[in-house]
Amino acid sequence: MCGIVAVLRCPSDREAPALPVLLTTLDDADARVRAGGESLDAPAVAEVAAAVAEVAAELRGAVGTAALLADPLALVAFEHRTESLAGALAEFEARLDFDAPNRLEIEALNAALIAAKDAVWSVRNDRLRTARVVESLAGGGTHRGAIDAFHSITIALSALDRLEVRGRDSAGLHVLVAGHDLDLDDPTIARLVQLRGTDPLFTTGAVRVAGGHLAFVYKTSAEIGKLGDNTSRLREQIANDELLRLALRADTAAAVVLSHTRWASVGIISEANAHPLNHEELGIDGGQYVAAALNGDVDNYADLKALEALRFPPEITTDAKVIPALVSRRLANVADPVEAFRATVATFEGSVAIAAHIASDADRILLAQRGSGQALYVGVTDDAYVIASEPYGVIEECDRYMRLDGETMLVPGNPATQGQVVSVSAREGIVRRSYDGTVLPLSDAEFVRPEITTRDVDRGHAAHYILKEMYESPTSFRKTLLGRIVERDGGLDVVLTDEVLTAPVLDRLRSRGLRRILVIGAGTAAIAGQGVAHAIRTALAGHPVAVEAVAATELSGFGLTADMSDAFVVAISQSGTTADTNRTVDLVRSRGAIVMAIVNRRQSDLVDKSDGVLYTSDGRDVEMSVASTKAFYAQIAAGFLLSFAIAAELGVDGDGARVRRHEVLTSLRDMPAALDIVLERRPAIALAAQRNALSRGSWAVVGNGVNRVAAEEVRIKLSELCYKSISCDITEDKKHIDLSSEPMIVVCAAGLRGSNADDVGKE
Repeated sequence: MCGIVAVLRCPSDREAPALPVLLTTLDDADARVRAGGESLDAPAVAEVAAAVAEVAAELRGAVGTAALLADPLALVAFEHRTESLAGALAEFEARLDFDAPNRLEIEALNAALIAAKDAVWSVRNDRLRTARVVESLAGGGTHRGAIDAFHSITIALSALDRLEVRGRDSAGLHVLVAGHDLDLDDPTIARLVQLRGTDPLFTTGAVRVAGGHLAFVYKTSAEIGKLGDNTSRLREQIANDELLRLALRADTAAAVVLSHTRWASVGIISEANAHPLNHEELGIDGGQYVAAALNGDVDNYADLKALEALRFPPEITTDAKVIPALVSRRLANVADPVEAFRATVATFEGSVAIAAHIASDADRILLAQRGSGQALYVGVTDDAYVIASEPYGVIEECDRYMRLDGETMLVPGNPATQGQVVSVSAREGIVRRSYDGTVLPLSDAEFVRPEITTRDVDRGHAAHYILKEMYESPTSFRKTLLGRIVERDGGLDVVLTDEVLTAPVLDRLRSRGLRRILVIGAGTAAIAGQGVAHAIRTALAGHPVAVEAVAATELSGFGLTADMSDAFVVAISQSGTTADTNRTVDLVRSRGAIVMAIVNRRQSDLVDKSDGVLYTSDGRDVEMSVASTKAFYAQIAAGFLLSFAIAAELGVDGDGARVRRHEVLTSLRDMPAALDIVLERRPAIALAAQRNALSRGSWAVVGNGVNRVAAEEVRIKLSELCYKSISCDITEDKKHIDLSSEPMIVVCAAGLRGSNADDVGKE
């Protein structure tokens, strides 16, 4: 997977915010939280949240950034105010009794606190941080063109930081500057441009003159590194580019930003293959300037390259290069840039998401999406459009966004109508078409409000998301239990609200027709499902209802029956967007099953499809790493809570059941502290891992006949790389391979017809 980010500014009549008034608002909010004490209820905290959120909204965008940079003392004052308010909210939260029995009151207060912390975070970490970064990139320049452009660049780089989890072996950022006041015929300027305009590979620092506009590109690549390295290097390159600053010194300067973070699937990892790429071909002068970035794969790129006789430098081997080259060629015969782009992408095979920018149509970004596995979101704010491959790429700046649909066919059964092409223009707004050119009107209902903030996906000081999320596990676990465990009749019991135990859910549990409980999920959630099923099965010991854990795909593929009105299905998901799980939920519900979701994302697809929802943590504790940690633990905790609630509804509540319930719930309450203890022992665990980890790999390279020669060549190469390795003839030496002595990877050399080398691989 890769990540695309683009930023396009549009005209705005916003006035500069009144900074003294906003500072007073923060002072009032701080005083109210500190004076309220334990009597500060949910409505009062919600009012504080709304007031601070309005401050964040006023400071949003290039207008807010310009106001902050014009008043350095006010910028410092905002930093001090938000630090104080964040501390006040933390102190208030620490005093709260989250074990109080009234779950609804706790939910309301917790939701208000989250909103207040979100708002303070938005001011501190979105608005004020952005202003500081813009200041550093602009080098102290306060021209409106420079602030607007560097604000767009900062938003793009921040989004790239968040999208690097999709792939980070290389990254690039392209800036097209229109409206600059540079005299390109001036000898000094001409020399600067010429020095950076001769790189045929379009690597970092390259500059092109495109119809009077200036195009700048910054790139980096590294097979090994850590999150944040690429964007740090890009920021440094941009901050040191004096020609870019000169181009942006005019108030009329306007910049469009197109950027990309890559996970190489076609073409080696290099700056030459880093996106965005431009249209240029060897030996061909002219042609309209086009830059483009690609997620996914153009499966027929080699055919297109041959058919169109495209001529690229041999160092550029990525399939993305055909996109700008073919669009530029088509523009020679098609006047409408949108149609030229649409007609070009319609020739591509494969699953793709594409963003392109044409210099002759400078205030427009063109997007295309087709097939599954890719995504593009268009975020909207009052003075800009932000495009990204994930919602968390647009949430810093935008208060609403729409998603492209690359899968649905406009005409069922007609692949030519699958996919969408979207024009995002400062003049015309958003115009959407199908791949066959049919205009697809947009409705307001297709624009959704962000469900998360940048606080939810912030990596902080952790080197990797998995490390951050491991340390968040105790808090996530604790919040899952929040207000759901109560003292009752001398023991602990479970209380779930009516958003969990809805009327349809209770009707099914109390129905005499209930015969089975199925727990489904995909990936790690399916493993959590096994634990949840065990918890339910144990809580219902002696009850005739059958409980089974099954992978979502297994149930949809082999376990469906025409009538599932006897089934209660528990669907587990972290994001609520897992396609396999959601499709299975649709199928079982259409057959009469009732669905309970255990999920950590409010307003997600799974929530909409379910009859009842049990949120893990606070319903928005986003997990970014591929390997699930905190979400997995929270899902298990939620499963135990649900198991006891189900047991109570089914009448399994004898003395033995009550004793066990008390013991389990006591252990659950102690679990976060136990998790903290484990995390504190990280240094000792690291030493143990280093002491016991395998220090080398062992390989057996096998083949027979003529393939024995190839096997020996592979063995020599592996030996040069310091691997322990052997080669052998299958028919004669198979018995000499000791496959049990230590961990070993077997490489089989076989001809087109195969050989019994496969037998060794299987063994």
